[in-house]
Amino acid sequence: MFLTQEALDIDLAPEQSRKDDEYPEGGLQAWSVVFGAWCAMIPSMGLLNSLGILHAWTSAHQLKDYSESSIGWIFGAYGFFLYLAGAQTGPIFDAWGPRYVIIPGSIGIVASLVCLSFSEEYYQIFLSFSVLGGLSACTLFTPAISVIGHWFDIRRGWATGVACTAGGIGGVIFPLIILFAAPKIGFGWSIRIIALLSAVLCIIACLLLKTRLPSNTKAGASVDFRALKDIKYASTTIAIFLVEFAVFIPMTYIASYGVYQGLDDTLAYLLTPILNVGAIPGRFLPGLVADRIGRFNVMVLTSLICSLLTLALWLEAGNNRAAIICYAVLFGFWSGAAISLTPVCISQVCATEDYGKRTGTTFTIVSVGTLVGIPIAGAIQERDGGEYGGLIVFGGVLYLTATVAFVVARGICAGWSLRAKF
Repeated sequence: MFLTQEALDIDLAPEQSRKDDEYPEGGLQAWSVVFGAWCAMIPSMGLLNSLGILHAWTSAHQLKDYSESSIGWIFGAYGFFLYLAGAQTGPIFDAWGPRYVIIPGSIGIVASLVCLSFSEEYYQIFLSFSVLGGLSACTLFTPAISVIGHWFDIRRGWATGVACTAGGIGGVIFPLIILFAAPKIGFGWSIRIIALLSAVLCIIACLLLKTRLPSNTKAGASVDFRALKDIKYASTTIAIFLVEFAVFIPMTYIASYGVYQGLDDTLAYLLTPILNVGAIPGRFLPGLVADRIGRFNVMVLTSLICSLLTLALWLEAGNNRAAIICYAVLFGFWSGAAISLTPVCISQVCATEDYGKRTGTTFTIVSVGTLVGIPIAGAIQERDGGEYGGLIVFGGVLYLTATVAFVVARGICAGWSLRAKF
């Protein structure tokens, strides 16, 4: 007896559904996707992790006549645009896959770096780096993070952490290029070297990134405030907002702090790559642990330690070279989870097919914090006559608040038992 094509489709549907539900959790194809995500995140998150040296360099050269708060808007705006466009990028990824956003983003990030290399005025740096660079970085970061959720579930924290080491590696390589190449061949040519490296990595990302689960064409390209009616998703978004608000203050100001405390320029600028050296294991080791003891549990722990490091070690470091370097390394390690685990926390409170949209919506809300956090810190520093004590306390208190927020979110999502793995 012969079956019609319609009957065959009906019979095969449950089997296909089972295959979709069974995550590979590894294998050549899954790890090649992780490698593609890693390549996409070196230009986008690598530049984000290089804000410290870019802030210190432009403050001393192109933007030396501008106030700290004015300069802060440039680097806060990069993070703002990186996260803001997630509401549009996420649904496009969910509906049509990564290449529709990765390819334009690759072109945009290279173009932004080339334009930055020729920029001398405030508005030129703002438009090339902050606006074009931030928007392009979003179209690389959001799909790179989201696509990993198509291939990993149980090991998602580990896989995402491995991919997110790219930000730390980029945050080491890019500042070193600026530090050692700019004095010899000029700032412009050092940025063009970074642009060339980014172009090669983006080509690899375009070739390797691919989805596995069925497309979700019903997702709308807008901020889905209705999702915030879900108390689990809303509490998670608030916690992520606070931790992202806090994390960029030390990252941005650590190098200029070194200059202020009288360290020689080379060592002060090296504080940014030193911080990112710590961030490399800080991106994947917390993910490995989080898959075993819970992602929210790890976020509570890492946020608490970052607050203690900032309020105890950095605040009291003064011009002690050893203390400053220790803070940079330790903060780099413990702050790594703020980048690598926050998307995984979102994945725990939403369906996988909505992962791109939910991640985009959350980070669009987060973008407000990244926009105002760095300028507020700069304004506090100006109020204190250039001293960093108030700025450091501001960052530390933000981290304490984020710790409390993750405790509350964990309790809402998984209950208040200390033994809950969530």
